[in-house]
Amino acid sequence: MIFGRSLQSRGQSVAFRLVVVLALVTAIAIVATVIAAYRYGRAAADEAFDRLLTGAALQISERVFVADGKVQVDLPLSAFELLALASDDRVFYRVRGATGETVTGYDDLPLPAQRRKMTTPLVYDTEYLGVPVRAVILQRRLAETQLRSAVDVIVAHTTQARADLARDIATRAMLGAALGGIVVIAATFFATRYALRPLGRIEEHMLARDPLDLSPITEAAPKEVDALVSAINRFMSRLDRRVGDMQAFVADTAHQMRTPITALRAVTENALDETDPGRLKSMLHRIRNRAIGVSRLMEQLLSEALIIHRSDTAPLVPTDLRRVVLDAEREFRTTVRPEHDALELDLSTDAATVLADPFSLKEAVKNLIANAFAHGQPPVRLVVETEEGGTALLRVEDHGPGIDGEQLKLLGRRFSRREDRTESAGLGLAIAHKVIAFHDATFLTGRSEKDHFWIGFRIALAKETTT
Repeated sequence: MIFGRSLQSRGQSVAFRLVVVLALVTAIAIVATVIAAYRYGRAAADEAFDRLLTGAALQISERVFVADGKVQVDLPLSAFELLALASDDRVFYRVRGATGETVTGYDDLPLPAQRRKMTTPLVYDTEYLGVPVRAVILQRRLAETQLRSAVDVIVAHTTQARADLARDIATRAMLGAALGGIVVIAATFFATRYALRPLGRIEEHMLARDPLDLSPITEAAPKEVDALVSAINRFMSRLDRRVGDMQAFVADTAHQMRTPITALRAVTENALDETDPGRLKSMLHRIRNRAIGVSRLMEQLLSEALIIHRSDTAPLVPTDLRRVVLDAEREFRTTVRPEHDALELDLSTDAATVLADPFSLKEAVKNLIANAFAHGQPPVRLVVETEEGGTALLRVEDHGPGIDGEQLKLLGRRFSRREDRTESAGLGLAIAHKVIAFHDATFLTGRSEKDHFWIGFRIALAKETTT
């Protein structure tokens, strides 16, 4: 079982599969050729020997005469000379009178099963002395003054020579077909190996590469495997992008985690030596704020890692954007902001069905909400609108001053946080921006009619909704 699994996992070469298929086709062709050749050989042998039989019967019939009112025969030896060339066969003959008596020859030589009025010689198969024979019968009409009657002349010949001739023809045909099949299989094998040599060069090129080299394959390949090479290149491109994202993620994480942890450790060590209650309380507040920042950073780092993974694996399914907003609002209230009056909802009455990964989109909305509370002023308002042209717009509004021009340029960049917000990890908008880009949506900012700053995105509705 293990050996079978090993073979199955390793697979079989194209050349081997072609050889197997061609061997089966060749075997079938050889069998069909042998059968056809044997039938053709037997028919040719029957035709040749039947002519000899007919010729012998004609020669005998020409030597039939009437003497003293009786039918007599002067057998010509030349009638049997050609038939006698087949040394393993035997010749039988019979001349039968009008009343059924045997004038000469073998009395029990069988007649054809069905007699008809013969104007031409009749060839038939029968059995005599326990062996199969091929016989011919013809009539000679005598119109002598002494006797007017019809005489039957029968000549039979065993079939060993016919069978040998047919077998010889079939054997030669089989050998020719087998030799031709072997040549075709060998030529196909070497032609396939030659045609697949570019794949070998691609394999050598890939094995010689540095493990970190994920650039596309540029080696020339046959047109038949262009799709395979293109698929490999697309996979390597995705892998390169994923590796690049993870490397940047790990590097940034290590740098960003080192700074707050170092600061937290320093403040903690100072607090251990502090004896003034007022200053000690201030240090504890700083420790708390730093701990909140580290905790928030870890949560968002884990969220970003999960979203990076889902961006290449999670399928997009029809999802109502209003339901996503409701779930995000409920989770945010439960885990971060229990104040119900600080978060308002304004959802469209029409369904806003989009193709999305519900989990990733919910995380993006939660981060937009968290950003509004962290950098804006409550109350925060969530708005979902359906627009003409088959799009939906989500806005997260707050009552804060908004973001100035310099900060707008940093939107969506990782770890771009304000210095006075130590509890902020600087990843919320970066995560939201990545999710929005993954859904082919547009990241937007603006101000409402009441001059409230908002951040959101515009996303295309599913076709089922737009129709």
